[in-house]
Amino acid sequence: MLQVNEYFDGAVKSITLDDKGRRATLGVMEAGEYTFGTSQHETVHVITGTIEVRLPGEADFTAYSAGQVFEAPANIKFEVKMTAHVGYLCYYD
Repeated sequence: MLQVNEYFDGAVKSITLDDKGRRATLGVMEAGEYTFGTSQHETVHVITGTIEVRLPGEADFTAYSAGQVFEAPANIKFEVKMTAHVGYLCYYD
């Protein structure tokens, strides 16, 4: 069964799925700035658009575009911003 998730008053939406035993979410974020927290390691594949990410300890944002991947360690908060919609696929380890 698919589970639909909404965050930031509906500006971020995702669907949770099982990919051969590995939990994943497929989602879309509206343009804006958001802070996310992790409870486990996340590997984020950018499908469409460009997202800027700032992980803890980093002074600047790093841009990731369609086809690129970034990783967020477990138990952190990280910031993202984008000027247009971004589609992503996130795997949890």
